[in-house]
Amino acid sequence: MRLTRLMSLVGAALAANVLTAPAGAATLNVVTAGDQNMADYVRDYLGPKFQKDNPGVTINVFGTGPGDAGSQKIFEKLEAQQKASTATYDIDVAVVHQKMGGQMVEAGMLEPYRGKIATGKLVSRDTAVNALGVNVDGYVMPMFHSQTALAYNSDLVKSPPKSYNELKSWVQAHPKQFGYNGIKNGMSGVSFVVGWIYAYGGNADKLMKGPYDKAVEASWDKAFADLKEFNKNVTFTPGNAGTMDMLNRGEIAIGPVWVDMFYTWMADGKLPPSVKLLLPEPGMPGQPMFYVIPNKAASKDLAMKFVELATSPAVQAEGIVKRFNWYPGIDAEHLKGSLDQAVWNKLFDDVSPQDLAKKGQPFPIVPYFSAITEGYEKKVSN
Repeated sequence: MRLTRLMSLVGAALAANVLTAPAGAATLNVVTAGDQNMADYVRDYLGPKFQKDNPGVTINVFGTGPGDAGSQKIFEKLEAQQKASTATYDIDVAVVHQKMGGQMVEAGMLEPYRGKIATGKLVSRDTAVNALGVNVDGYVMPMFHSQTALAYNSDLVKSPPKSYNELKSWVQAHPKQFGYNGIKNGMSGVSFVVGWIYAYGGNADKLMKGPYDKAVEASWDKAFADLKEFNKNVTFTPGNAGTMDMLNRGEIAIGPVWVDMFYTWMADGKLPPSVKLLLPEPGMPGQPMFYVIPNKAASKDLAMKFVELATSPAVQAEGIVKRFNWYPGIDAEHLKGSLDQAVWNKLFDDVSPQDLAKKGQPFPIVPYFSAITEGYEKKVSN
């Protein structure tokens, strides 16, 4: 019953939009998961830009909602058409979360298009190849990257810790001045914990790429014990926003944050200019949103042209970096000529493109991710 309602909802929205297109005009149906700003971005910025460059094309945009649930709706819509052996699908381009990109590849739903577009060669980060353990190479183009990092008040911290090892020593010397939310009420804290296991839990590359081996979890016992000891000297915050609010009030001096959220707060005057960012060794996780093209998209060639525009340096600079403070989906080095120096400095002075390439890590594959959060609850929280 739920799937029937979903198909009716998405299908009706697409059909209504198609009916408004001029007779004989080319139509591109773009469906995006994520918050409302994702659909607004395509509808108000990217779609009109593409239509201007391609007269006669109509872009229909439909948002399916935030989080993994929004991506799941897109999967279910395509799955229904796949099972019905539909000749062509009514979704031409979809924007989905990292986990769902891998699931769609495994289900045989997607076109391997990245090598067919000019911007495909502008991506070298592992997140365009590995989606939580699934090989997605060729099937996805990152729309943007969300990244976590440590924010610190430079008025209070003159020599910030540049690695997890240095942070451990710093917290002992400055109790309660580091704050994070554990694994409750926000992914910035979860990211910090995952980064801790990457640093101290053995082969981080295996956690990111698999294959899953349950015996690996036993090697984390010391890392969890050390984290429990570390937590005795930290301040626990109420979530992503709570960490930044406590930084703003000077209640903590360092804490993990989402970079795009950090810069939005900074632009709104909710953080003082003295608060800076750093990405500690050996790294912290982030995650992309993916552009994908179904292998039975009705307008496949037009869809590839659309993604090529969306991932071009000029659009990534203007649309992704300047409008939303996201890190670009393509490698940041390709944007330097498309951003004025002030914008480049704002986004990349603290965390450089080289830092992102070296220390911007993906989250682990799903079974390891679940084991890390469960291990934290059992061995760190208790």
